[in-house]
Amino acid sequence: MTKEELYNELNYVNHSREKRLYYAHLMHNNLDLVPKLLDILFTVDDKISPRAAWVFEFMCNEDIDTIIPFLDHFTENMHKVHLDSAVRPVAKICEFLAKAYTSKFDNKIKVFLTETHKERIIETCFDYMINDEKVAPKAYGMSTLFLLGKQYDWIYPELARILEDDFSKQSAAFKARARHILKKIKTH
Repeated sequence: MTKEELYNELNYVNHSREKRLYYAHLMHNNLDLVPKLLDILFTVDDKISPRAAWVFEFMCNEDIDTIIPFLDHFTENMHKVHLDSAVRPVAKICEFLAKAYTSKFDNKIKVFLTETHKERIIETCFDYMINDEKVAPKAYGMSTLFLLGKQYDWIYPELARILEDDFSKQSAAFKARARHILKKIKTH
């Protein structure tokens, strides 16, 4: 399948779980399509970009190891994504990576997620926290930062400061997640 054919296929992706899973399985079973999917995802001003992000998120959720060959490309470009409906799945993928990396169980992400990848994820998640993003990317960002803060001791003070400074200006959903994260930081 060419990039153009994949682009046209993504027109059929919608919010339904069924469609996203169908295309996530297609990617998983044809990993040679993933670079094309990422090219579409990182065409950040295109209305199809979020659909590529949805598919990539579902693919990573089904099997996080499928991202491994694409970690460099993903982490180099994820900061460019700006359409709200594409930012949320990218932030969610960062959380998937942080959860796998900090898991008690051995897994391939612990081997292949480099310092550079983690630095890019941390920088992007801090950007979610300080920029005018919707609640979901901020929530995934703060969870990701909390998890990676177990390795980087400078993250918790910065994250706590941002959460406390923004607390009064944010939504109820943000406040609930922030309270939860701040409590975990204080007990850590």
